[in-house]
Amino acid sequence: MPCCSLFNPMGRLCGLVFVFSTMVVAQGPVVAPFEVTDWSTSAGKIDELVLVRLEQSGIKPARPCSDEVFLRRVYLDMTGTLPQPAELQAFMRDNQPGKRAALIELLFKRDEFAEYWALKWCDLLRVKAEFPINLWPNAVQAYHRWIRDALRSNMPYDQFVRELLTSSGSNFRVPPVNFYRAIQGRQPGELAAAAALTFMGARIGGWPKADQDNLALFFSKVAYKSTAEWKEEIVYMKPDAVEPLDVTFPDGVQVVVAPDQDPRKVFAAWLVARDNPWFARNIVNRVWSWLMGRGIIHEADDIRPDNLASNPELLEYLERELLNANYDLRHMYRLILNSRTYQQSSIPRTDSADAEPLFACYPVRRLDAEVLIDALCWITGTREGYQSPIPEPFTFIPDYQRSVALADGSITSPFLEMFGRPPRDTGLESERLNQPTDAQRLHLLNSSNIQRRIQNSWRIKNLFRSANKKPGAAIIRLYETILTRKPTDSELQTVKEYVQTAGLQPKQAAEDLAWALINTKEFLYRH
Repeated sequence: MPCCSLFNPMGRLCGLVFVFSTMVVAQGPVVAPFEVTDWSTSAGKIDELVLVRLEQSGIKPARPCSDEVFLRRVYLDMTGTLPQPAELQAFMRDNQPGKRAALIELLFKRDEFAEYWALKWCDLLRVKAEFPINLWPNAVQAYHRWIRDALRSNMPYDQFVRELLTSSGSNFRVPPVNFYRAIQGRQPGELAAAAALTFMGARIGGWPKADQDNLALFFSKVAYKSTAEWKEEIVYMKPDAVEPLDVTFPDGVQVVVAPDQDPRKVFAAWLVARDNPWFARNIVNRVWSWLMGRGIIHEADDIRPDNLASNPELLEYLERELLNANYDLRHMYRLILNSRTYQQSSIPRTDSADAEPLFACYPVRRLDAEVLIDALCWITGTREGYQSPIPEPFTFIPDYQRSVALADGSITSPFLEMFGRPPRDTGLESERLNQPTDAQRLHLLNSSNIQRRIQNSWRIKNLFRSANKKPGAAIIRLYETILTRKPTDSELQTVKEYVQTAGLQPKQAAEDLAWALINTKEFLYRH
């Protein structure tokens, strides 16, 4: 059964509050309030393909997650935000059988959806003003806005990639050309490596040199020139070619590029073709990895012949679905988010090492640095302060700005650095470090920064303003705010007894409980 313990960072509060553990294996009764016995979601093709693999390996899938867990999970995975107590209460009152699917559609329409997924793409596309990328602030703002707008309008993925690969012009006025500027090197081989990593999931450093050189030829005409405007740069095609270019695609097909053709357009047409062996596979594997914690091919940006998919049939099915949907990525989100595989409990029913790669449960993983600080700021009613190594225009960030919506990877904070925000130097998924460290634990437990946030929180003060008359209601609301669920009867009784025994004033009791809940794995992790 789950490990239960409540601790107060200041050493005062003792009791029983659920601390979510990744090591829990539930082979007995349902673990409330995190699991339920019956599915409210219909099984689909994804679930069929996952179950076949699990049965072959003798692994039991996890039970269905509860509505509270699903609500929190889908808010975090789609928008990078926690649901508010009113949203939790409305969702729990809703008795419609399709309420989970309806919530997914609602979240697609929220601004936070485009902001959060722009964050994902800005990591891959290295959107950063300062060294070593040096896009400069004007270009960063234009590039980020274009990415966010493309996601908000649901631009087809093949069009999104074509524009990134084939655009020419000013980095201030034609935002997609920043793909070529947001690469540390400007030699054809370096441009080719970035394109392959981002859109094929391939690290070409391990390819034969002849194959690397062939891919580089597609980018051999890319050139750059500055203008009279500060930091502006033009990306263009060299006009001096007089001979045709003999090139070979990564699949071995040869083609001749005429002198007046843009080799990038030839490469892009090959890349987004329906029979391309890398393009659709790469993006469906990435989306699966973003939502499910690991790719069907793992790592998600290391696709190669000897790195096999854990479920090839599932990967092929998702590829076909993307092609049939004309590269509509939201179709992929819908398929995954509405599946029983995604809506499983995160409590496994087996200790098999194959459970995780075969997706026998939802994977527990720590919140992204930006998501975590935004959650802390919302709970405590405070703001985060940001800094840039070189003050530039756009360095000033308004108080209402969420970390998830930051455009520039150069603008950061000590919290973001400590909790593993990626530097955006390489475009590798592994740049983001979500593994907990001792420094992170100590900061959350003992830092004066967290203490001040909690003590000065108008939201926590308001929750316990009427605690003398209705202490139970205040405790429930604090649980709903931080953990997106009500406390269990035993948790509620434990907190009441603690407050009475310690003789605390309502404000101190609220601060103790808030600090304890913020330090639980249940709060710090996606589950």
